[in-house]
Amino acid sequence: MIRPVSPDELDTCADVIRRSFLTVAEEFGLTEQTVPTNGAFIRTERLQREYQNGLFMFGFYQEGSLAGFVQLEPKENGLWVLEKLSVLPECRHRGYGRELVAFCREKVEALGGSLISIGIIEENTRLKNWYLSLGFQHTGTRTFSHLPFTVGFMEMQIRAREAGMKTGESA
Repeated sequence: MIRPVSPDELDTCADVIRRSFLTVAEEFGLTEQTVPTNGAFIRTERLQREYQNGLFMFGFYQEGSLAGFVQLEPKENGLWVLEKLSVLPECRHRGYGRELVAFCREKVEALGGSLISIGIIEENTRLKNWYLSLGFQHTGTRTFSHLPFTVGFMEMQIRAREAGMKTGESA
């Protein structure tokens, strides 16, 4: 079951994010000193700030326990950023991540959005290929002086809703 998380669950959410991102941090040699903003090192206070700022946060619950997490941030012109997609290592390969992405796509479409964007570690080809299989398209890369990896950007187009379409457009 996927549902919005409540403020009293943010500590558990931070734990799920940390545990989920830690496998990638270890694989790519990331540390809190080199990439303090990576999910492997997230603190509950950051989630609390983001929650208070109105970001959308959802949990994937398996038998009543939080097994996955995802966050959506609205931007301008129908763009939404998908962040912190997390599935606990012991719960992977069961389709939970795919379900979270499908849920986000439906949520963004229902809210009138037209595009979902993500940023990933470009060198993580397994993750990149997984997102490609879900319908994302690779749109480019960028290096940042404060990050020890290349950031890859991907986007998923969301079909326009009838009510939001201009005259002459078709679905």
